[in-house]
Amino acid sequence: MMMRKNSLPDNNDRSLKKAAKSGLKAMKKTRAKHPMRKEGRIIKYGTKGFARNIWLSTAATVVMSITLIILFVTVVASVILTNTAEMMRDKIDITIYLKPNTSKEVLGKLEEIISSDNNIKSVVTSSSEEEYAKFLEENAESEDILNVLDDEMKDLMIAKMQATMRIKVYDVDNLDSIKELVATNELFKKYVDEEMSPTYDVNQVEIATITSWARIARTGGMILALVFLVISVLIIFSTIRMAIFSRREEIYMMKLVGADKRFIRGPFLVEAEICGIIAGVVAATASYFGFMFLAPKLAGYGINVETIKATLESNKLILVYLAFVAIGIVIGRVSARLAVSKYLNKA
Repeated sequence: MMMRKNSLPDNNDRSLKKAAKSGLKAMKKTRAKHPMRKEGRIIKYGTKGFARNIWLSTAATVVMSITLIILFVTVVASVILTNTAEMMRDKIDITIYLKPNTSKEVLGKLEEIISSDNNIKSVVTSSSEEEYAKFLEENAESEDILNVLDDEMKDLMIAKMQATMRIKVYDVDNLDSIKELVATNELFKKYVDEEMSPTYDVNQVEIATITSWARIARTGGMILALVFLVISVLIIFSTIRMAIFSRREEIYMMKLVGADKRFIRGPFLVEAEICGIIAGVVAATASYFGFMFLAPKLAGYGINVETIKATLESNKLILVYLAFVAIGIVIGRVSARLAVSKYLNKA
């Protein structure tokens, strides 16, 4: 009889173990057959977590949006200031003033000499008579000036008006060879007007200033964006940490029933990614309308906004939105993973 009584618990234990094993096998098979159901639940729980911590989630989203906007402003400021400097470089022409009444033949020889320099892009010469014609054209609406320009005054002005040579170069920062050629060539030394110096350095100060602004905007913007990036990471980190501690019992029950690590930590990552998605859309929208509002005013000051404007007005705008969202998701996911890896095992 004793043998029979002792065998009953053994049989019960075996049957329970078999049932547990079969149950676990069934759970694994079900999980393997329905991976989308698992992903759906992770997203569902993550969305609920976002709504449950709405105030902290909102704060994290706002700070992340500011971070993304600063990144956009940094990139845009650097691009438009660099483009503006390049535009000014392209418009620069060096003017060499030649003595009045320099003949066309001499102008042609001087043009041939200067064109031998590899930095020369184009050369346009103008005689004293052609300079006088340009003067009349520029002052065509000024009757007072035209009324005093009789034949005698015309001849006097032409006799005093310098001929010119206007040069465009490939590299405005490398004019040494041109300066040396003009200073040492005998024909140039003979015909260059001593009263008017060549305009080698015109607009160079402005270009250097704009280039410096572009460098400052790039450096300062990156530093400011980095500061807000750290702030947004800390806020998301704190949000996920509080969410983990507030759901300690829920996480404990999940572990008891055999939920894997991915299923437990997934909702927290989704919660942070939702912050990133919303921040990306908000930041991209604010950046778009802000730039479009300011673009005409910036253009009025001679700032080249055409490259950025053309991008935002084309089909590439969707890529801009996707870039914002992608950066937001990366920031959110990295922040959440840091919090999960540190605090989830303690829950």
